[in-house]
Amino acid sequence: MATAVSLPGTGPAGLGVREWARRAGSLSPVLAVIALLLVPGGGGGAQGGTGGTGTVADAASGLLVLICLVRVVRSGARPLSRAAAVVLGLPVFGVCLAAITSHDPGASLPGVARYVQIFVLVPAAVLLMIRDRRDFAVVAWALVGLGLLEGGVGVVQFLTGTGASYQGADIRAVGTFGATDVMGMATVVAYALVIATGLALGGTAGRARTAALVCAGLLFLPLVLSFSRGAWIATVLTVAAQLLLSGLRRAGRVALAAGALGVVLVGGLGIGSEMVKERVTSITQVAAAPDQSVTDRYTMWAAAGRMWQSEPLTGVGLKGFPAYRDSNASLALSSGSDTAGAGAVFQRQPLLSPHNMYLLILSEQGLIGLLALAGGWAALLVMALRRRRLGADRALVAVGLLAWQLIDFFYADIGGPSTVLMSVVLGLAAWWSLAEAPRA
Repeated sequence: MATAVSLPGTGPAGLGVREWARRAGSLSPVLAVIALLLVPGGGGGAQGGTGGTGTVADAASGLLVLICLVRVVRSGARPLSRAAAVVLGLPVFGVCLAAITSHDPGASLPGVARYVQIFVLVPAAVLLMIRDRRDFAVVAWALVGLGLLEGGVGVVQFLTGTGASYQGADIRAVGTFGATDVMGMATVVAYALVIATGLALGGTAGRARTAALVCAGLLFLPLVLSFSRGAWIATVLTVAAQLLLSGLRRAGRVALAAGALGVVLVGGLGIGSEMVKERVTSITQVAAAPDQSVTDRYTMWAAAGRMWQSEPLTGVGLKGFPAYRDSNASLALSSGSDTAGAGAVFQRQPLLSPHNMYLLILSEQGLIGLLALAGGWAALLVMALRRRRLGADRALVAVGLLAWQLIDFFYADIGGPSTVLMSVVLGLAAWWSLAEAPRA
């Protein structure tokens, strides 16, 4: 393996069928992780924080890391640049420190494994598997394909009343993730929409650009029908940033087209228009008559803040939030959230995390852990922006994915089957940010 993956120039991105097949074969460990997310979970629930799910996609991610390790050992070359090693390896320090200083180090060990898997090993393996811009394109389009499939299932669920329960009706689009992970499909579809938007705006040539535009339009509807406020906010802000980075004139044209599409799908055709309107309105109702989910979220945020105040540097320890939640939360916190539909019976899901990644890290790992993890994410975003001139389409994809994730972390944290996909996305963006630039 080369010293580090080399960034490409800015040539055409078109690939023939044989070339696609050849590259898909070399990238099969990465593509397997993406494809296996289509396998319905076993109802394990979307555990918050450091909770694992044990899905087949998680197993495939372990195999991906193992295959990458074998390739690195066989090549005998230095796999990562110093910058890549520091940015990807820094979270290990914060995670291990939080586990060592935890009141129950034994209980924190599963959390160490999960954090290292999601934020270090899998992203590094994806980065090393991608060799050039064409490999980048294969993985990006695979993610778009996953989003289209999951979104298609979600639209069918809404139309046939077989989705997750929402306002007393089984209409919430959740794809194959089920009622216990209502954010799963929304996350996958949002990733795909951001990627398609970046490819379309970044100068992707000919049919590829048209295909990207069509895919972005198709992905809009399932994202709306997910009724996920956090995913809506993150996607709107990210696409707006991508538009601005691609040019103000183009941003204006695309914004008008997107507005017209929204009016036709939601307003003109009446697809969930009243429920969508209520959901959008609820975003602003944080002080006046908020729903119980909003009340629970802000109550858990306050509890996470109190945990951090008690242990400001290292936090209460990995997997410590559930143990310290009740002693730090007010009586406004409910006993859990109701889940039903999409083939699952009614059940009460316990609230095991603050649904805010930054507060989860701050409460469990303290300020040191937050600086290690969030500092690395910020570094990836800055480096991705600095490389915009090397390839507009790939830059917009990488910047978009990183921006979406950083915004969404204000409303969500890790947990559930879709978490492993986040590590693949981070690896894709990390390749653009950290791979060594070609020498003149």
